[in-house]
Amino acid sequence: PTGSLLYPYGLHQGDKINPKLDDGTSEAIPLSVPFTFYGKTYQTAFVNNNGVISFDEPVTQYTPNPFPLADGRPFVTPFWADVDNVRGGDIFYRQTTDPALLEDISQHITQYFPKSPFTATWALVATWDHVAYYGSVSEKGNTFQAVLTTDSKMFYIILNYWDIQWTTGAASDGDAETGLGGTAAHAGFNSGDDTNFYNIPGSQTDAIINITTTSNVKVPGRWVFRVDVFEVTGVDSPQLDNNCWL
Repeated sequence: PTGSLLYPYGLHQGDKINPKLDDGTSEAIPLSVPFTFYGKTYQTAFVNNNGVISFDEPVTQYTPNPFPLADGRPFVTPFWADVDNVRGGDIFYRQTTDPALLEDISQHITQYFPKSPFTATWALVATWDHVAYYGSVSEKGNTFQAVLTTDSKMFYIILNYWDIQWTTGAASDGDAETGLGGTAAHAGFNSGDDTNFYNIPGSQTDAIINITTTSNVKVPGRWVFRVDVFEVTGVDSPQLDNNCWL
């Protein structure tokens, strides 16, 4: 979308597209650059329809749990909720070494983490484009994106939120007409070690609908985390309270 935070996506970018299947996932994605996530390095990822990128195993669970997860599954949740792409929307993904995209990503991360200059060499870009919720009787759709990127030494996740119109599927006690209420969506990440995890403020509450106005890097609708070591920029700073968490 014009003027959006989202990095380019879609079939014209060479993206693959997930099957139209409730609680479905991508095929196993062999990572051309292994991704280090809190001390463990993963060779395989899945882009799951329900707003989750997982390592090693797919995730079909549609009602989110708060982090840390008791079963230790390592995954990233831009917006974990009961997506139904049969009712509407598409889920795209690609691995890329496109120089123009990597330059943009590098510039952004260096801006947010100036003490650690970063030159991206690879990214996995996953985009949920106007996806519907399970049980929907409305036209509501959510558009958001997750990017995993590295320079082979540092590893980052970028979460971009462009248009969030619903929080909950009907099987998670959400309202079929509004997509609100019940057990609302969860955003953040879980390393699997009970120590390194992050719940974006508002997760599993009605306030998560406002995630397009929040940030930890002073860019409303964008959250960025370095994930090879635990470093959540801005979260404990007064700027977050005053400017970002609205």
